[in-house]
Amino acid sequence: MAASMLCRRTAALCQCRSLLGLSSINTGLSAGWQGVLLSQTAAYNSRPLKLNLHEPYLPDKDSEKTPQWQKTARYDRKLFGRYGSASGVDPASLWPSHEELDKIIAEETEWNPPLEVMLKNIEAKEKLESEKRLAREKLIAANMAKMPKMVADWRREKRETKQKLKEEKARREKLLAEARERFGFAVDPRSNKFLEMVAEIEKEEKKKKKLMKRRLREEQTATTTPATSS
Repeated sequence: MAASMLCRRTAALCQCRSLLGLSSINTGLSAGWQGVLLSQTAAYNSRPLKLNLHEPYLPDKDSEKTPQWQKTARYDRKLFGRYGSASGVDPASLWPSHEELDKIIAEETEWNPPLEVMLKNIEAKEKLESEKRLAREKLIAANMAKMPKMVADWRREKRETKQKLKEEKARREKLLAEARERFGFAVDPRSNKFLEMVAEIEKEEKKKKKLMKRRLREEQTATTTPATSS
């Protein structure tokens, strides 16, 4: 194989030289070099790899050059699984400790619970979903029963709001007309004159309401006094 490769390289070299016009001069030299390279290739003997196929590789845990991952219990388990007792690992040290064993059991119980526990969990989940569905259906039924009253209240509030806006608009127009009569010109409702006039009118209305309440109270006392004397 080496000889064939050398022949191909020599042929390529000869082709390049022929392109440069040197093939006619160096034909004899290339043949000589070809023989030398062939003899060297035939005499070449590579060094064998240093492989220890009889004894297992056991890392020195006390050495600083040994990687940390080769000092772990996981690597000891791998060595014992590959070489057995020849690894020098104590099989008793490969078993998990009490803490590790408790952790493994807890993980197994959490991720792979027994069939009875799984059935109980499914039953509890279905019960919870059923209770939620019944509560939702009950709430919907109660809201549907309240629907006529809610619609009536909404319509009443809508009428009251509309009536209130209508009354406020009429009162505003009345106040603007009164301000026009008092001042003799149209007044801006945001001006201080208009606001002072509104405050004065509201004060008078409060006085009138107080007088009306006092008169009603006096009339009631007057009507109840003869009845008690008789």
